[in-house]
Amino acid sequence: MKRKALIVDDQPDIRKLIMMTMESEDFDLYEADNGETAWIVAQKLRPQLILLDVMMPGALDGYQVCEKVKADPALAGNTKVILLTARGQKTDIERGHEAGCDAYLVKPFSPIELLDTVDRLVP
Repeated sequence: MKRKALIVDDQPDIRKLIMMTMESEDFDLYEADNGETAWIVAQKLRPQLILLDVMMPGALDGYQVCEKVKADPALAGNTKVILLTARGQKTDIERGHEAGCDAYLVKPFSPIELLDTVDRLVP
């Protein structure tokens, strides 16, 4: 059975780049363009991996989505969250880890670094 990954970014071009990067991995890929949709899809889909932007329009940013995923008993043990964001300050990275992310990658990220991180977190 294929693993599931949810790609969340408000920029269509970034989602496309991540989708193309992830095509070589054994995942069924799903997309969301904001935090609210990501949270709804994550609850239904129960993906093994969420690649999550931090800065998005709407009521939920990436940190808040990550916190919800990690607090949900149905998701917390099985879903790894990689934050992919342009926010690279030390305080941003600390906030990501406080939210419970499993990895924090700063844009522009290396596709190889992304794939290595995915392989390490979701073998």
